[in-house]
Amino acid sequence: TLREAFGLPVGYSDHTLGTEIAVAAAALGAALIEKHLTLDRTLPGPDHAASLEPAEFTAMVRQIRAVTSALGDGVKRPAPCEEKNRAAARRSLVAARDLPAGHVLTRADLAAKRPAVGLSPADIDAALGKALKRPLRRDEALTEGSL
Repeated sequence: TLREAFGLPVGYSDHTLGTEIAVAAAALGAALIEKHLTLDRTLPGPDHAASLEPAEFTAMVRQIRAVTSALGDGVKRPAPCEEKNRAAARRSLVAARDLPAGHVLTRADLAAKRPAVGLSPADIDAALGKALKRPLRRDEALTEGSL
């Protein structure tokens, strides 16, 4: 991209009708948007007809801010409004069947189910081959204390 090639912010000079292209440019990374502004598109002159009137310009700015906010910063994390549902929505490793104490875990012994009250499914490789310290009932979450 130009931003990477030159190490500078990149902008877009928009001479199209409407606001869609400017919003798309911002979504693609344009840090600056140039858009003509007029108080009245019917005024004489070469730029008035393709310019935005104040209410349209305000709407464009809102649209750009909404789109760039929705794109985030590229770091995947739950939004604050999602935190209360995090445990219910995520999964834990659970016993796929009743397992006795001392049993050495295999992939067939484990399943991933809600809620997230035990080890994450991402930790399955660390659990495989380990012996259980205590028995687990079917669908009981695997925890650090279980291993």
